[in-house]
Amino acid sequence: MSLPIPVCDAEALTEGGKGIRFPVTAGGEDATGFVVRYSGKVFGYLNRCAHVPIELDWNKGEFFESSGLYLICATHGAMYEPETGLCKFGPCRGRRLRLLHVIEKDHQVFWQPDDYVTPARA
Repeated sequence: MSLPIPVCDAEALTEGGKGIRFPVTAGGEDATGFVVRYSGKVFGYLNRCAHVPIELDWNKGEFFESSGLYLICATHGAMYEPETGLCKFGPCRGRRLRLLHVIEKDHQVFWQPDDYVTPARA
């Protein structure tokens, strides 16, 4: 198992605020992951809509819709639960964002690579 990789200082993530993007390799392709804070916890996902594989954020790091209750795909309007990645509204209803295992420890946020999402290629 790979060592956790630092993403950001924990204070950089505010409740329902801007997320932090970071480079990854997903299924052998360059991609981004992201972390957000919701209900006091940090959640991480592959930045790829479950409907069509495009990035979600409408501006870099802007993942929440106006109420701050859902993550939203800027292209299709699919709305995802921040704590589960489940699509509740939109064209991919019932599907999920690809979860990234994240850890908040010692005032830092880390992500844990897995078999599909690995560190960005150099």
